[in-house]
Amino acid sequence: MKRRNHNNRQVELPNFCHLGANLRIALTVEAALAAGVAARVADAPAFWAEFVALSALAQPALLLTLLALCAAGRWLRGLPYRMGVGATLLLGMAVPVLATLWLGPLLAGSQPVPLAGVAAFALLLGAGLLAYFNLRARALSPAITEARLQALQARIRPHFLFNSLNAVLSLVRSDPRRAEHALENMADLFRALMGNASQLAPLEDEIALTRAYLELEQLRLGDRLQVTWHIHKMPADALIPPLVVQPLVENAVYHGIEPLTDGGEISLNIYRSADKVHIVVRNPIAADAGRHKGNRIALANIRERLLLHFDLDAQLKLEPLGAVYQVHIVIPYTRERTQPAPARPHRR
Repeated sequence: MKRRNHNNRQVELPNFCHLGANLRIALTVEAALAAGVAARVADAPAFWAEFVALSALAQPALLLTLLALCAAGRWLRGLPYRMGVGATLLLGMAVPVLATLWLGPLLAGSQPVPLAGVAAFALLLGAGLLAYFNLRARALSPAITEARLQALQARIRPHFLFNSLNAVLSLVRSDPRRAEHALENMADLFRALMGNASQLAPLEDEIALTRAYLELEQLRLGDRLQVTWHIHKMPADALIPPLVVQPLVENAVYHGIEPLTDGGEISLNIYRSADKVHIVVRNPIAADAGRHKGNRIALANIRERLLLHFDLDAQLKLEPLGAVYQVHIVIPYTRERTQPAPARPHRR
C-alpha cells in the first residue's frame, strides 16, 4: 500500500527487482564497508586486505537479500506502508544473518563473524536506504510534474487543434455522425492530456488514445496517412506512463508524414519479450531538417519521464534505418495496479 506525500504523490516501497535500485543499494553497501574499514585501519595495504575480505562476505549475502526482497516485493508493497517498511527491514536483516551463518565458515575460515554486528549493520543500512528512497520519491514528484507540463505544452500544437476543428466543421453537415465521433476523439485526447501523469496507465488505454488521435489526423491527411498495427502480441494489461505512444505517433506524423507530398506509412509494433515490453514506431524520413529540433525536444521529454518512472530499467533508442526512422522503447513489464482505474466515459 502507498501513502501520499506533501505533493500528493503516492510514496511506496522501492521495487527491489529494478536494476537502478539494486545498483544504488550495492554501491551504498560497498561505501559503508569502505567507511567502516577506513575508520579502523590507517595504512592502505591493510585497508584493501580487510575491505576485500569483507566485500567477499557481504556481496553474496547482499545478492541473496535482494533476491528475497524481489521475490517478496509484491507482497511487501501490498502491505500498509509502515508495516511494509517493518517487514522489509526484518527480511533485510534476517537474510544477511542466515547467509553469514551459511557462508561465513567458507569465506572467513576459522575467524568468527559477529552475527550481532551483521544484524546491526543490515538494520541501520536498510533503514537509511529506505529513508533515501522515500526522499528520492518526494524529490521526483515536482520533476514528474514539470515533465508533465512540458509534455502538455508540446502536445497541444495550435496547428493540430486548428486543423482538427476545421476538419470537424467540414463534416457537420455532410456526415454529422462522423463529426460527432471526431469530437469524442478530441475530448478523449484532451482528457488524457489533462490527466495525472504520476500514475501508470494500462497500455490498452494508450493504444485507444493513439487510435483516436490517428482518426483525427486522417480527417485532414486522408490517404496520405497509412498506419500498420502489429499489436497482436501486445500485453494489453501492461502499465506504462501516460502519453508515451501517442506522442511518438504524433512525432511520426508531424516529422515524417506531413512534409512528404505523397505521405507515407507509420508502423507500430508492440510486443512482450520475457519481462520487458517493446514499443517500436517507424515512419519515413523527411528531408525537412527544420523540424528536427522539435522532434528532439519531444523525445527528450519522453526519455525523461521514462527515467523518472523506471530509472535504469527503461530504454529509448533512436534507430535510423535507411529511409525509415525508428524509435524503440523498452520498459519493464508490470501489471500491478494500486488503485481502481477511473471509469471510462460511455460512448453512444
